[in-house]
Parts: sequence; C-alpha cells; structure tokens
Amino acid sequence: MGEENKVTLYGMWASPFVKRVEIALKIKGIPYEYVEEDLKNKSQLLLQYNPVHKKVPVLVHNGKPIAESLVILEYIEETWKNGPKILPEDPYERAKVRFWASFIQQQLLDSLVSAAKSSGEAHEKAMKEAFEKLTVFEEGMKGFFPSGTPHFEDENIGFLDIVLCSLFGPHKAQEEAHGLKIIDPERHPLVYSWVTALNEVPAVKESLPPHDKMVALIQFLRRNAPH
Repeated sequence: MGEENKVTLYGMWASPFVKRVEIALKIKGIPYEYVEEDLKNKSQLLLQYNPVHKKVPVLVHNGKPIAESLVILEYIEETWKNGPKILPEDPYERAKVRFWASFIQQQLLDSLVSAAKSSGEAHEKAMKEAFEKLTVFEEGMKGFFPSGTPHFEDENIGFLDIVLCSLFGPHKAQEEAHGLKIIDPERHPLVYSWVTALNEVPAVKESLPPHDKMVALIQFLRRNAPH
C-alpha cells in the first residue's frame, strides 16, 4: 500500500461504530492502519480530524478525514468499487436498508447504551424498551428473509448485516454483564439466527472484542452509573 492510497482508522476496541468500519474494510479487502485512541486522553490528530464530535471512528483516506460510522460505510462503498458490494444496486432496496440501519442506530443502540449506563429501575426500563424495539425490528426483517433463516457464504454480507453484527455480535458478553438474555432464540428467532450466522463470517469473527474484556467494561459502566 503506497502513500497514494493510505487508509488509517482511528478507533477504540469496544466501539460498535468502529467495528462497523473494520468489518467493511476487511470485506472489501482494503489494507489499512489501525490507531487505538484513549478516549479519556484523545490525541491531537483525532481532535484535528474530527473537531465537531471529537469521537471515533475517523477514517483518514489520503489525508482526508471522514467521520460518523454510517457515513464512512457509504464512503467505502462509493470509493472502492472492486470487491463485494455492501449496498444494493436497486434504489428502493437501498432505501430500505438505510431505513433499518437508522432504526438500529437511533432506537436499538440508544436503549442498550442507556441500559449499560444505568442501574435499578432506570436499567429495567431501558432493557424493556430495547426488547420492544427488537421485536419491531424482528417483524420488519421478515420481508428481508422469506425463508426465515439467514445464511451467508464466505463474506457475502451487506450494510445492514454490518450494522447489526457490530451491535449484537458480542451479545454473549452483553448478556453475561447484564445477567439476562438480550437476544432470545424463542422471543426473537430471526435476529438470533441472523447474528449467530454473522458471527461465523471471518471478517466479523476477527473483529469481535475480547469476551472477558467486554464483560468487564460493561460491568464497570454499570457500577459507575448514576443511581
């Protein structure tokens, strides 16, 4: 990889937003350098590259920074035409994918983050909301999988798959830390089988955060949550 096509990803090991970008880069076969950020002591480069939000991920391509994970995924798709496509060609199908990706981002993720940073009644309320939104998502996805069983060959996964597995890929660590089932095969069989299949895809498996480290992080956040 020469300087004329240099790709650097600034991230943090546990961030689902960063994981999305890592998975997309691996699926597309794009060589990149990874820089781990300490979010309590952010580097000057991160602040320079993302002065608005001052957050990870930031993808720097030939010196040009791109922020926000969903925006980065679109940029990757539009810039690297070779390799597997992660967005459908059909405008309507593409719009549906974007709609549900936004639902995961704005609805499901917010509830799970609230649950991870709360305790007592606030935690129970956040988890109840997350389960309700997961049910809405489960019903909405039935049209995507008429057979009812998601299956992936090699690394044939797309935009929505990436967004979903970045959030729920480490669900076993999330469940251990919270002490309850987050993805229940009886309550949400489609999402459960979908995530299970995605976790076997090499690019996803390689990107999953270490189980014990993830459990410890979530437990730390909960212990230090406001009561």
